[in-house]
Amino acid sequence: MALVVQKYGGTSVGSIDRIRAVAKRVVETRMKGNLVVVVVSAMSGETDRLINLALKVSPHPRERELDMLMATGEQVSMALLAIAIHELGYEAKSLTGHQARILTNREHTKAKILSIETEKILKELEDGKIVIVAGFQGSDDQGEITTLGRGGSDLSAVALAASLKADVCEIYTDVDGVFTADPNIVPEAVKIPKISYDEMLELAGLGAKVLQTRSVEFAKKYSVPIHVRSSFNNQEGTLVTGEDAEMESVLVRGVTCSKNEAKITITGVPDKPGIAARIFSEIAKANIMVDMIIQNVGEQGKTDISFTVPKVESEKAVEAIKKIAGELGIGEIKSDPKIAKISVVGLGMRSHTGVASTMFSSLAAVGINILMISTSEIAISCVIDEKFSELSVRILHEAFGLSAQEAAKS
Repeated sequence: MALVVQKYGGTSVGSIDRIRAVAKRVVETRMKGNLVVVVVSAMSGETDRLINLALKVSPHPRERELDMLMATGEQVSMALLAIAIHELGYEAKSLTGHQARILTNREHTKAKILSIETEKILKELEDGKIVIVAGFQGSDDQGEITTLGRGGSDLSAVALAASLKADVCEIYTDVDGVFTADPNIVPEAVKIPKISYDEMLELAGLGAKVLQTRSVEFAKKYSVPIHVRSSFNNQEGTLVTGEDAEMESVLVRGVTCSKNEAKITITGVPDKPGIAARIFSEIAKANIMVDMIIQNVGEQGKTDISFTVPKVESEKAVEAIKKIAGELGIGEIKSDPKIAKISVVGLGMRSHTGVASTMFSSLAAVGINILMISTSEIAISCVIDEKFSELSVRILHEAFGLSAQEAAKS
């Protein structure tokens, strides 16, 4: 008997018919003799609908109340799924994040999971029930409802799998697995049968929408195998697991694109020690994540600094810098939201050369200018003009031989 955690995303539970289909799949898993814990997202579009309702009431709703509001989406899904399972003749019990004892810190709208008390879930499983947990949510030490940020249901599922010592965490979505690129951009993109935690972490952090970054970090830390697959068919998906020797033989595993960042440039920055630290300390105080940073060579005691932040927080970042601009003698502050970050990822970069050369020359050949560059051990990213984003993905996918045709030759 295995303990299986299954997570179903918004499109998988997007209608009553889809919920019934999920109930059938869950029951089939239970009929095989498995213990089953299910994590559900809100029905497709529901979270956005709730946020828009809040914004109609106030342009700046308090984050605590947003959490109270957004958490209701998953509660609808979990209750409907439990009812559908009952109709199939099986016992199920739905639990909110608070009832499932998912304890988080007090940071509303992007809380971090601190611990999960599993006794209640295990007791329900022992009683023969399928347990359904509302994803995306938990509660802090004061009993306040918190949410885990976009894609937080993935994190709920992986964290539960780790705490329950599940045999596998199955993430069901509307795609067949993890692909070498977004199939909507590159029709020839190929499904990847197996990928390492590190590669998946890079892809997720650099724009791939299949898994939330924090969920992959959690899976790697606790060695939770993740099977990403479609809830619309019975095909095998992509296994996310620890790396093996075979994985490093692949030079580039995938190409990804993110349009969720903005580039901020500060001109006329005094070129002396401590100024950059002061600028980025102020941004950190505003709880804004900074990605790429470039500082130009100083001339006549002044320099320019460019960096990227999440697009939704770009105005907040500019305001944070303006607070200290006069004090530091900073010149102009400019924000450019029309950028895209194009990345290539692969474990093979550790032991093979020429990836950067191929990437840069391929973009240059079609006249695409690179604005910023960053690298890690297994990834290279370039910031470019947003209008070239999809062309860049197709060019790089072909340049690294990732298409179905190229894969067939290898």
